[in-house]
Amino acid sequence: MQVTAALSRGPHSPFTLETVELDEPRADEVLVRIVATGLCHTDLFTKAALPHTLGPAVLGHEGAGIVVHVGSRVNGVMPGDHVILSYRHCGDCDQCRSAGPAYCVDAHRLNSSGRRADGSATVTQNGEPVRAAFFGQSSFAEHVLATVDNVIVVDKSVDLTAAAPLGCGFQTGAGAVLNVLRPVSESSVVVFGAGSVGFAALLAARSAGVATLLAVDPVPARRALAEEFGAVAIDPGSQDVVAAIRAATGGGATHTLDTTGIPAVIGQALSSLRARGSAVVVGLGAPEVAVNIQDLMLSGKTLRGCVEGDSSVQQFIPQLLALHADGKFPYDRLVTEYRFDDINRAVADQAAGTVIKPVLVW
Repeated sequence: MQVTAALSRGPHSPFTLETVELDEPRADEVLVRIVATGLCHTDLFTKAALPHTLGPAVLGHEGAGIVVHVGSRVNGVMPGDHVILSYRHCGDCDQCRSAGPAYCVDAHRLNSSGRRADGSATVTQNGEPVRAAFFGQSSFAEHVLATVDNVIVVDKSVDLTAAAPLGCGFQTGAGAVLNVLRPVSESSVVVFGAGSVGFAALLAARSAGVATLLAVDPVPARRALAEEFGAVAIDPGSQDVVAAIRAATGGGATHTLDTTGIPAVIGQALSSLRARGSAVVVGLGAPEVAVNIQDLMLSGKTLRGCVEGDSSVQQFIPQLLALHADGKFPYDRLVTEYRFDDINRAVADQAAGTVIKPVLVW
């Protein structure tokens, strides 16, 4: 079927809305009409990494919409269901069987290869394959193909526009706190980078009853919103970040989360921990970071990475929706809506820091 999609034709070109051909759904696939898609840093990171010589690509991995058709081997999903789309995983490897689907051994082939797992294309243009199947969806398009493992059926009362980022960004930040750091009320949690992932982490920590929350960000509006959510806001441009954190936490934080991927900031996240504190990194950035191993060892600190909030999406996304329904996780306050044909303005506004979470609406 012919659909409109936002194509990337290289790292330096804007997205362009073009007509492409979406393959017919197979027996194990679900055809979804997209209502909204979150714009994530991972989309832009991937766009910047794909040279134009690889041809056009359809990105997007925070899709939400309505099921149009299900294949004959699909169970648990029906036409008319409202769904949130997330990442793919095989369900059979050691990681998937041990509740670590975000670390599936087949993750690259299922999420980032640009094709189905068997190598076939889901999207073509003028008979030529287009790089797609991004996170098993490529939801910068009005219709997509997905599979049962990355389709989460939600109640029809859920606002799909506000909830779309639960598929990646919001679950990454919230999961890093609730599934990995696991702070208690007496903990002190510092979030470095108050973007959508950082704010989701902040709200998750607040929902867990953490009394001492801090947010480090250079954008005044974001610091102001963090303060509205009960956090102490720190300006890295005018304050000694580590000293400010130690002063606000009585000697150092118990938990820190870096969403920036910036080596110097990751260093601050480690340095501002008290003894036996834990730091988690979730930001895509520089591949190498200098770590003070003596401080790490002698202070008993922990540093670990985290993908997709260590979440099993079929359980965690409903958990976040329940927290939202109870008023404990107001992710809708982070969202700014854009028409899908305004995707390049959304990209520019996100880069400028004037919005927290752009969501594209068809």
